[in-house]
Amino acid sequence: QVQLVESGGGLVQAGDSLRLSCAASGRAFSSYRMAWFRQAPGKEREFVASTGLNTYYADSVKGRFTISRDNAKNMVYLQMNSLKPEDTAVYYCAASSRFLTNSAVARMLSSYDYWGQGAQVTVSS
Repeated sequence: QVQLVESGGGLVQAGDSLRLSCAASGRAFSSYRMAWFRQAPGKEREFVASTGLNTYYADSVKGRFTISRDNAKNMVYLQMNSLKPEDTAVYYCAASSRFLTNSAVARMLSSYDYWGQGAQVTVSS
């Protein structure tokens, strides 16, 4: 069982940076694939980034966002630079106990077993 708690959300202006953190409880954190998803108002939850054996990014954030993890602290981060108003969403941390080596599968919501409660990120223009 893994519990995830996000923090670091807030209101920023376009062009600013923000770092989200996700604290994970439970054993064998280093063996989990970790990911960030986001959900904007009126839209479906979408993949943002994932890290495990390989790291993947959504095209919309590639070059601006960086996912990283500290296995010693059971933490995963999402560094978001050059934020845009369209990045406004609730950001969710997710964990998968499965060994996901396929890029397409690693981007699917159904591949992840555990979810955090979400952190609001609002980017004003």
